[in-house]
Amino acid sequence: MKILLIYPNIRGMNMLPTAIALFSSMLKEQGHTVSLFDSTDYPNIEDDEFNSDKLKEKNLNARPFDDTLLKMTFKDEDLLDSYKKHVEAFSPDLIAMSTTEDMYPIGIRLLEISAPYKIPTLVGGVFATFASELVINRPEVDMVCVGEGEHVLSELCFRMDRGMPYDDIPGLWVKKKGEIRRNPMGQAVDMNENPVLDLSIFPEGRLYRPMQGKVWRMFPLETHRGCPYQCTYCNSPQQALKYREETGSRFFRKKRLDKVRNEIIFFRDKHNVEAFYFLADTFLAYSEAEFDAFIEMYSEFKIPFWCQTRPETITYKRVKKLSEVGMFRMAVGIEHGNEEFRKRVIHRSVKNETIIKALATVNDVGVPFSVNNILGFPFETRELAFDTIELNRHINSDSMNAYSFSPFHGTPLRKIAEQQGYIEPGTIARSVTRPTMLNMPQFPPQQIEGVRRCFVIYAKLPKSRWPEIEKAEKLTPEGDAIWEKLRDEVAEKYMPHGDEEKITE
Repeated sequence: MKILLIYPNIRGMNMLPTAIALFSSMLKEQGHTVSLFDSTDYPNIEDDEFNSDKLKEKNLNARPFDDTLLKMTFKDEDLLDSYKKHVEAFSPDLIAMSTTEDMYPIGIRLLEISAPYKIPTLVGGVFATFASELVINRPEVDMVCVGEGEHVLSELCFRMDRGMPYDDIPGLWVKKKGEIRRNPMGQAVDMNENPVLDLSIFPEGRLYRPMQGKVWRMFPLETHRGCPYQCTYCNSPQQALKYREETGSRFFRKKRLDKVRNEIIFFRDKHNVEAFYFLADTFLAYSEAEFDAFIEMYSEFKIPFWCQTRPETITYKRVKKLSEVGMFRMAVGIEHGNEEFRKRVIHRSVKNETIIKALATVNDVGVPFSVNNILGFPFETRELAFDTIELNRHINSDSMNAYSFSPFHGTPLRKIAEQQGYIEPGTIARSVTRPTMLNMPQFPPQQIEGVRRCFVIYAKLPKSRWPEIEKAEKLTPEGDAIWEKLRDEVAEKYMPHGDEEKITE
């Protein structure tokens, strides 16, 4: 049968969707014909000037980069018209959409276009798992995948292809004769049984990603799924709880290293990979024995790679060994600078002293790193946000991100935001690179956005300049002019273009 995979996305969100690549490979192995409609290369239907990575560059969260390679497959066509033509030309037997919550509105706009063709439609992803009722009640949606999609999509296509009933598949919600059948979740999948990702389904420009001021031919490599930590802004803890309670299976898993090795060889020999980004919420969640085995395995390749982890997992030995086998950059989650608030609201108990010492260790090894911060948590104030700025002033990071808290479904803080009246129930969360959605009297949206756009400026310039920077927080023409002047000053001094300095490869 013919399956159309949809990936709703916007320009500048350049991570390849591993679920789409995995599903394509899996379905092709089973003899199906697969096509992809990926909206990443099209103008954004909500804001055709918006570019996520370029916005990060503008806000000093990332080094300037030349996006020529990314643009090679950009399309200037109307997104909805192009999608309609794609559906008509391919004439699929099933439309399967994998979407994040922030891209769900774009996905629905697409499904509205194809609804008149009466093609069975499946929606999956983390958002569909935690907002299943909201999604299944859309008239354009026939089925929802609750939980991981490998077994669900494979079994669904197998049965549809043979004309067999499919309304009892574990993990699948199905509309049938005006009613909804809500099947219980299936077991968590064995990552080691999955095929290698199919990258041939993407246009050439999608195979590149900017990092550290350079655009790399960079591919995702899944090493872990889930996370052992309990952060309240993340949905991984709730996924783990859902799987444990409903299926008795463990959500946090690590892929076998022999499987990882085979995938590395495949990407190296078939796709000329320049760098990897390891898909793991906390890459250093490896035990000592697992970590040493990884180092031994990866030393065969020494292909540059990026990973992300938490400060309390960092040791000099680990960072040194990783740098010796190819790690050219790390990302580290800090999220908030007030220890008590971080522990009480976010459920991260690490001390500021531990964070500072851990990241000084990364500096000692000589590995550039970025730090991730979030502004506008429920209950936060402007004063608390400045504790985060203060902590960042004690860290010599190569770059720092300041994201807006986004109340994604499936996170404990989503429920709190609704209970406190900061958002309306049912509100669809948007990207963390967009202005805050929370309306909090003690930290209003404009105040959050003003601090967020000045975050790096506050962290980099002397405190004697803070009264001047405060004026740049104002979202007015006068504030904009001051911000642009200060932004250019910090960019010139602290954020050189990627090719202005040596980047380890």
